[in-house]
Amino acid sequence: MTNTDSIAPAHVRRRGTYAKTEATRQAILDAALEVFSGSGYRSGSLREIAVRVGMSEAGLLHHFRNKSALLEAVLAAKDDRARSIVPSDSEDGAAVLRGLITLAEYNMSIPGVVELFATLSAEATAPDHPAHAYFVRRYAFTRTTIERALTNLERDGRLRHGMTPRRAAITIIALMDGLQIQWLLDRSVLDMADELRALFMTFADIDWDAEPGGSGAEEDDPAEDTPS
Repeated sequence: MTNTDSIAPAHVRRRGTYAKTEATRQAILDAALEVFSGSGYRSGSLREIAVRVGMSEAGLLHHFRNKSALLEAVLAAKDDRARSIVPSDSEDGAAVLRGLITLAEYNMSIPGVVELFATLSAEATAPDHPAHAYFVRRYAFTRTTIERALTNLERDGRLRHGMTPRRAAITIIALMDGLQIQWLLDRSVLDMADELRALFMTFADIDWDAEPGGSGAEEDDPAEDTPS
């Protein structure tokens, strides 16, 4: 049988599921998110992801050279969203903490993102896991961001007495992870935004009612504060 694909013009060979369109890329990332969050990275297969998108495994590999590259793309998409929500370089410490709350609200609207992070962070403690270096960097970045926010609040005299920014940042991350796991186990147990506000207020003096994104009248409709 003649391999017509190998001799066809480039514009013909790229048709169908091989065409690198943004819509196809997003469909693959969405399918990978579902598979990796449900089965874990090691158990999730490229074939399962390809089937969900309605393409062959070869077609999937045309878009992402291997499973590790696909995982990196899924995590990069997650980070792009986080950077658009949390002003990590802001001098306003309260603005950074409010951004973390808004990001949590966004993540809660897409359970697969939370499940993926929880599943991978447990798997990735193994140094040979493709996401190990990512999570080392991610936790370091999150600690630095929260520590900088608390340092700015300390500068303004708003950090609780006896608190140090670095120790508080480490504790906050641990508690945020714990809240996330509780939410995954039973989503009726807690409201993540309310719990994070209460948590942050144990470390810093923040009047949420008086600041944008707080719990005042402007927050009657949370969707208004959630990026699309």
